[in-house]
Amino acid sequence: MTKPRKLKAKNRSQSGIETRVFRVAIAQFAPVYLDKAASVVRAIQIIQDAKKRGAELVAFGETWLPGYRAWLDVSPNIALWEHPATKQVFARLRQNSVTVPGPEVAALCEAAGDLKIDIVMGVNERVEAGPGNGTLYNSLLTISSEAKLANHHRKLVPTYTERMVWGNGDGRGLSAVKTKSARIGGLICWEHWMPLARMAMHNSGEHIHVAVWPTAHDLHQLCSRHYAFEGRCFVLEVGLMMPARDLPPELKSASETQSQVGDWLERGGSAIIGPGTRYVVEPVFDREELIVADLNLNEIDEEFMTFDASGHYSRPDVFTFETKSEQAVRT
Repeated sequence: MTKPRKLKAKNRSQSGIETRVFRVAIAQFAPVYLDKAASVVRAIQIIQDAKKRGAELVAFGETWLPGYRAWLDVSPNIALWEHPATKQVFARLRQNSVTVPGPEVAALCEAAGDLKIDIVMGVNERVEAGPGNGTLYNSLLTISSEAKLANHHRKLVPTYTERMVWGNGDGRGLSAVKTKSARIGGLICWEHWMPLARMAMHNSGEHIHVAVWPTAHDLHQLCSRHYAFEGRCFVLEVGLMMPARDLPPELKSASETQSQVGDWLERGGSAIIGPGTRYVVEPVFDREELIVADLNLNEIDEEFMTFDASGHYSRPDVFTFETKSEQAVRT
């Protein structure tokens, strides 16, 4: 495990400004694949470890609960109509996806409240009744230290083969939420390439942005560093770990694929980035780890001197921007 970059909470700079310190953690661990009950147990253990190390926020990766659908990309000849094995794996994913609200979310809320820690969790969400019944969503949940579901965001547009698994999300959750220590927001994977989604988040005044990905490879590193610069915020870039052995056994090609990709199908790449694009923690690949660091939130104020995307640089006299309300989206 990495040693956190330490700052003294009461330290004052030469200017006399008090240093505002926020300790964060990234949970770069694999879930118990396609097993939501066991994955929740593991998540709570990781959250407890993060709290023991003094973290006020712990972030998990894209659809961590109960795992990312990587099998659809790496196993050949399965993205076909009426493919029996593919349907079996999808059924298993659907049965192990979470409802919001639901017992798994309640368990995470209880842990957050008991430990006084904020949690950002990527989930496969299942809608059981009403509008959207039967649909799965790629969702990001923010749970506050007050044991409340503070934000619920569904990925706006699933990317490429993801569209076989998840439905289109909506504008709900395109905002940061205020916790006791900071304003926390997040986007999912290629939403970070959507300029208007980014603008909505910048306008919400993020201090900490959680960017969740499968493997955070070079392109995703570039995107996350750009987001930190544009948004004048810290970015927790959260990559997934998925061992090749987790490829579903229903797929006949799983063993062959495993021998081709090596030990890890998703390799992590988690990093922590400051508002000036520098790495607070360099990317971590090919190992499970609780990544912990102390962030000096005063750096956000320092970087606003040169650029403020949602301030006077936004030129509201020239451009108009608005996000549809949750009520408008749902009607």
